Amino acid sequence: MRKQVRVGIDVGGTFTDVVVVDNSSREVISQLKVPTTHDVKEGVALGIINAINQALSELGILPEEVIFIAHSTTQATNALLEGDVARVGVLGTGNGLEGLKARIDTFIPAIELAPNRFLNTEHAFLLQKEISEKQIEKELDRFREAGVEVVVASEAFSVDDPENEELICRESRNSGFLATSGHEVSTLYGLRTRTRTAVINAAILPKMIHTAAMTDQCVKQAGITAPLMIMRSDGGVMSVEEVNRRPIMTMLSGPAAGIAGALMHEKVSDGIFIEVGGTSADISVIKDGKPQTKSARVGGHRTYLHTLDVRTLAIAGGSMIREAQGKIVDVGSRSAHIAGLKYACFQSPEIFEGATLVHLRPTEKDADDYIAIETSGGKRFSLTPTCAANLLEIIPSTAFAKGSREAAARAFKPLADKIGKTIEETALEVLEISCRKVADQIEELIKEYHLDRNMAELIGGGGGAASLVLFTGNHEFTCQTCQKS
Repeated sequence: MRKQVRVGIDVGGTFTDVVVVDNSSREVISQLKVPTTHDVKEGVALGIINAINQALSELGILPEEVIFIAHSTTQATNALLEGDVARVGVLGTGNGLEGLKARIDTFIPAIELAPNRFLNTEHAFLLQKEISEKQIEKELDRFREAGVEVVVASEAFSVDDPENEELICRESRNSGFLATSGHEVSTLYGLRTRTRTAVINAAILPKMIHTAAMTDQCVKQAGITAPLMIMRSDGGVMSVEEVNRRPIMTMLSGPAAGIAGALMHEKVSDGIFIEVGGTSADISVIKDGKPQTKSARVGGHRTYLHTLDVRTLAIAGGSMIREAQGKIVDVGSRSAHIAGLKYACFQSPEIFEGATLVHLRPTEKDADDYIAIETSGGKRFSLTPTCAANLLEIIPSTAFAKGSREAAARAFKPLADKIGKTIEETALEVLEISCRKVADQIEELIKEYHLDRNMAELIGGGGGAASLVLFTGNHEFTCQTCQKS
């Protein structure tokens, strides 16, 4: 009898994880990590297919024995955190006195996604009596000149009658734009919030369509006939075709998959689950054995996306350190993979003999106070919280994040010399800055959900958990937060 398996894939900012489960027993029979492939033509899809092929090859499983394949991803979340979004044009419409309010409600000011990174929109408005193919085309020409990639059609009460939104989307697509509309992302009333939700959906549309299409193509090339499913932020799954319309539904699918695992395998009743990758940390609450849900907020703005209540922080195991005028000014929000750098703690110690501290911009949009360590041979490596945790020997020997303490120590010396501290003091400061962000969010959630501090557990997941969650749970600024970690 043929073995039948289910494959789950999680695409993070730094690593891609694959888990193979026996369909009958639900037993995990294989799991592995490979680097997420950002800088290749196929994008993250190549890392996915590499991981799938490796897992199936090691187990001797044929592609046709895969009866279910799904992936969750932080790609949408990371795109918003890092400002890697498309420029959006909003074409609003309304009628009469209602039209005046609709003009205001469809204008979405810049949404701050991260420090100095904004989601900016262009805005145009047509009264319903003015709507025609010619007028729509005129506004689309203006959008094109402004560099708009995706058009949002938004009309008051379109959830009852979407005809005008559908016309605007159809004309936009015929003119070469991607397009989405208010009624597609939510059937709730409230034009301002519905428009804002549609704008966020539009901003990540090109990136997510590309990722879903490439992933689907690679899965088919591997000979897997089961349709690719994508995790939704509410823990369900959706087809690739649905992702092409509403990628916002995948925005927190990575955390949704993580918390489902915590509930199933750790049997948590009350606690806080922290999933730490290389780019971001997702923090969520379990109370009375149930994950807590609410309307998602982006940049402090409410949306109509009903999800697990996940608080995403731009801090993780691979976050880069920022230094200016002899002081560590922050850790994050950029991570090492954005700058194309490997972690120092996973290198041979000898390579850092005679290394120096250098400053850089991970991308053109970033400040120039991010640091790296440059070897005498001209190679650069990143110092991260994972490096700091290895230097302080916090990470268990069995953890994925376990690296070389000696490599971390040698790599930290140029930074320690610059700020006038020992390497241990420097590593401790890096972790304190990083984990303070996590601890502050934990405290906020405990108060908000009235968790019993004596009963709540702190549960960590993901490759970066050993770097940040253990330190957060044991350090003095959170020693009263949770019962155990």
